[in-house]
Amino acid sequence: MTDTNQRPDGGASSASEHLSTQYTPAEVEGTLYERWVEAGYFEADEKSDKPPFCIVIPPPNVTGSLHLGHAFEHTIIDSLTRRKRMQGYETLWQPGMDHAGIATQNVVERELAKEGKSRHDLGRDAFVERVWQWKEESGGRILGQMRRLGDGVDWSRERFTMDEGLSEAVQTIFKKLYDDELIYRAERIINWCPRCLTAISDIEVEYQDDEGELVSVRYGEGEESIVVATTRAETMLGDTAVAVHPDDGRYRHLVGTEIELPLTGRRIPVVADEHVDPEFGTGAVKVTPAHDPNDFEIGRRHDLPALAVLDERGVITAHGPFQGLDRFEARSAIVAALRAEGRIVAEKRPYTHSVGHCSRCKTTIEPRLSMQWWVKVGPLAQAAGDAVRDGRVRIHPKEMESRYFGWVDNLHDWCISRQLWWGHRIPVWYGPAGEVVCVGPDEEPPTGEGWHQDTDVLDTWFSSGLWPFSTLGWPEQTAGLEKFYPTSVLVTGYDILFFWVARMMMFGLYAMDGTPPFRTIALHGMVRDQFGKKMSKSFGNAVDPLDWMDKYGSDAVRFTLARGANPGVDVPIGEDWVQASRNFCNKIWNATRFALMNGATVEGPVPQAGELTAADRWILSRLNETVAEVDALYEDFQFAKLSDALFHFAWDEVFDWYVELSKTTLAKGGPQADASRRVLGEVLDVTLRLLHPVVPFVTEALWTALTGSESLVVAEWPDDSGFRDKQAREEIATVQQVVTEVRRFRAEQGLKPGQKVPARLGLEGTALVAHEDAIRQLLRLQPAEEGFQATASLPVAGATVSLDLSGAIDVEAERKRLAKDLAAAEKEKSQTTAKLGNEAFLAKAPEPVVEKIRARLAAAEQDIVRLTAQLDSLPDS
Repeated sequence: MTDTNQRPDGGASSASEHLSTQYTPAEVEGTLYERWVEAGYFEADEKSDKPPFCIVIPPPNVTGSLHLGHAFEHTIIDSLTRRKRMQGYETLWQPGMDHAGIATQNVVERELAKEGKSRHDLGRDAFVERVWQWKEESGGRILGQMRRLGDGVDWSRERFTMDEGLSEAVQTIFKKLYDDELIYRAERIINWCPRCLTAISDIEVEYQDDEGELVSVRYGEGEESIVVATTRAETMLGDTAVAVHPDDGRYRHLVGTEIELPLTGRRIPVVADEHVDPEFGTGAVKVTPAHDPNDFEIGRRHDLPALAVLDERGVITAHGPFQGLDRFEARSAIVAALRAEGRIVAEKRPYTHSVGHCSRCKTTIEPRLSMQWWVKVGPLAQAAGDAVRDGRVRIHPKEMESRYFGWVDNLHDWCISRQLWWGHRIPVWYGPAGEVVCVGPDEEPPTGEGWHQDTDVLDTWFSSGLWPFSTLGWPEQTAGLEKFYPTSVLVTGYDILFFWVARMMMFGLYAMDGTPPFRTIALHGMVRDQFGKKMSKSFGNAVDPLDWMDKYGSDAVRFTLARGANPGVDVPIGEDWVQASRNFCNKIWNATRFALMNGATVEGPVPQAGELTAADRWILSRLNETVAEVDALYEDFQFAKLSDALFHFAWDEVFDWYVELSKTTLAKGGPQADASRRVLGEVLDVTLRLLHPVVPFVTEALWTALTGSESLVVAEWPDDSGFRDKQAREEIATVQQVVTEVRRFRAEQGLKPGQKVPARLGLEGTALVAHEDAIRQLLRLQPAEEGFQATASLPVAGATVSLDLSGAIDVEAERKRLAKDLAAAEKEKSQTTAKLGNEAFLAKAPEPVVEKIRARLAAAEQDIVRLTAQLDSLPDS
């Protein structure tokens, strides 16, 4: 371990004077971030001749706050961007927020409710103004939290999906799609939220298993009756047919006839349709075209009427005794009425089945026939699939391609209208004589009596689908668009591959003449707790990353997240892992501070190999290997592996080995010490550069102190010089072997780590001779004086280490402890041997049990050998 209080030359380096003895993130992070922003390091220059690297932020909701998923994704994006900036790219990480139609409207409506008002009391214009006011005062909290995390975004380019430029982009592409007959208005079944009072898309529906009841109901009488099963008895009031499969002989005689619909007195036809599965249930299904998407399609094929029996709030509208009842109240009342008439053939309660819920308010979704605006996605989705198939866009990891194709190849037309007031108003006007006019951004809407604009707004995903090019100024052909489109890589979770990625692909290819919005889609997993469980407030395991940042620092949170970031795989995280990352940051601080106190320098060239010790050459060799390894892992988005490689190189090799090996050289002084100081400075310089993209704050504070240079943010990324020294690597590996073996022996003998004992080192004829001083220092071994008598000798790596342990340990107590452990091991061996020798046991016991006992026997035998050797090595008492 690095002893930061030890300094061989007894002086103090001026470079370390302003570094506190202990790393306190709160004293460093905020100040550094504001300095970076003020210096303009994150601002992109579209006139630069540097190669571009651009990433757009997945725009957080204006209502949102930083959660671990954001912190995880932003850490990955920021690391990629920081490295590319250091590599000489003109980098743009484009920030901004999404207006989040439903979520934001709900927030402001709740605020109004506290005043005893609704949006209807204000009216549309005043309500929208109230939302803008809320956005300016309370929205965008997450942007300040992003600064805490260290996000290197270009704040001068911040965008909002409802700002003037993006609104123009939305109107432009709507008009273009409309003119190309890719947007149309039609009555279809949509997902309706009776709480939010709006349509929502398929991808905004969350399915969960709910307990309900499955009732089987007899329609008709006698031999002309049919039994159908349903979990939604209330919708039977809107049935307009019963459907069976054309090849089902049980019902062939009924096809084309009519039967009576219970409780209504209406007669409905029996139709034959291949959609019906004759093997499921009774093989007959009720058909409610106005309240089920599959029934709607059956209705279209058979020209059936669609009777809506529920209003927008889920209340029964059909005339009769159930009118005015809520849908769930009506369900119970209708089942009771059917039971009273003897129509219930079977009941299953509870019956668990998958039910859709609004992702915003968790209300049960109601399929509902409604006039809405739609995007005809067929040709757009085809283009989005082709862009990946022909290699213009790469999905990483590649195994995620099948999920992408499974989605885009089976897309249904997209319902884009929402019955909200907050959002991009649909740019369509209706005239008094039935005229329909779509208005582009440069066109004046029609005026005069009877003309009015469509009251609906567009789905939030419609505007966020334009994000990669609308944020760069489209539809204007700006310099930023020319420089940074297509963007370089999209970093996002696999869970919104369908929500957002497919829509950006469709719109980007359509609007930008076949040029996809990004070259690579890098997919990551979801953050989970340390047990692999999804984080949720309802589970009680949700974590506010700001709490961890306050406690351990932003770098510790970032490094923990990066170490778990395997492509496309979920990320488990626990607080103890953040503590470990905090310890790593402290280790970097203490070791660098020690090096500075001992004269580590970056001045002048690194000495030639012939002027360096084996330890110097070894660490420089390992440094270059690490640079090459980290570069390759970055290109493959392997953040967990590159972070792990940096962790072990920095902690294990630089701090725990090289710094310790260098102490003897530094203590001797002279040209060799000066050379090692330069090597130590070089290693720290490069290591801090490599670590900076993931842990930017602690590395910035240390690197500027070490080098006196401006900032790591704009420093050069290190290159692999190609230097390798196999001989030095083998030599130091031998030193490590000796030190490790003797340390293990000392621990087994009960010696304290700092306890010094006399020893004679037989290193003659080996490369270890040059390292005797370092080996003695690392192992706390004193020179053997006259009269030295070895009580234990260890042959290791061609050398012999002889120790005099007399007086260093309580031999009798140690002998008793070892004898007790040996007796326990021998008893374990005897018991496991007896079990394995019992044929009856072996015949009955499961193989895993037998294997476990064999493993216990093997462990006992190893313990016996080890303990016997330790007893034999003890000096006579």
